[in-house]
Amino acid sequence: MEKEPTQTNEGGCLCGAVRYEVNGAPIVVAHCHCEACQRASGAGHSTAAMFPDEKFKITGSVAEYKYRSDNKNEVTRVFCPICSSPIWGRNSGMVGYVSITLGTLDDSSGFEPEVSVFACNRKAWDVMDECLPAFEAQPDWKPEAEG
Repeated sequence: MEKEPTQTNEGGCLCGAVRYEVNGAPIVVAHCHCEACQRASGAGHSTAAMFPDEKFKITGSVAEYKYRSDNKNEVTRVFCPICSSPIWGRNSGMVGYVSITLGTLDDSSGFEPEVSVFACNRKAWDVMDECLPAFEAQPDWKPEAEG
């Protein structure tokens, strides 16, 4: 990511009822092609930036949808109850982190996807950068917060 680690990024939902800010650089920016992300986004993938929980602050009321992933983790998708914009998610396999949907940032131009996960579900019409590292499923790794 090109932005300074101390920078604050702001974002929110389509209708403006939910606003947030997040400080610092993301741990990772990833495209996800899992079937749940495809259904939730209405596209071939979702793109999110992962941050430590403590760097993320929200204003406004949100709704949640929880489900079990294929690898048995509990996934929580958080969205605006008015306009249904998907704002962020959590995964019980990565406690202490949130993944912010990149399209909800006021300015996401400084963020660069670093990896593509669940590439086994990628649709031919969802064209990706061929140089981007891709994993057939979720890689077995734990994020390391930057100091």
